[in-house]
Amino acid sequence: MVTIKNYKTITKDDGEKFYALILEGGIEPVLSQKTGRTYFTVRNATVPTTFGEQTCKSAIGTQFPGVIKRIECDPYKYTIQDTEETIELSHKWEYVDENLQVLKDHVVKDTKKIK
Repeated sequence: MVTIKNYKTITKDDGEKFYALILEGGIEPVLSQKTGRTYFTVRNATVPTTFGEQTCKSAIGTQFPGVIKRIECDPYKYTIQDTEETIELSHKWEYVDENLQVLKDHVVKDTKKIK
């Protein structure tokens, strides 16, 4: 399950604005690479919407099926807010609805007319 925790306004290069929901996944245990000890965390993902601001506000707290998964991507620079250190990452966190993924995997993309 994921929960809508908040929303934010995003401004495109051309000045047009739209809203994105900030989703939070469930609590999960993680093994620290530095200490080898277990700690708990939650993953977040930002998902664009076609909603207006009022709909985004009213959606906060809504829960629905899905998970936040780590997806590999091209490397990019990221600045850690607390330390202002810039690091390079090659992954992002995305919302995945596993039910929709199963449907997507079974969709016939090309069809040919049978004579």
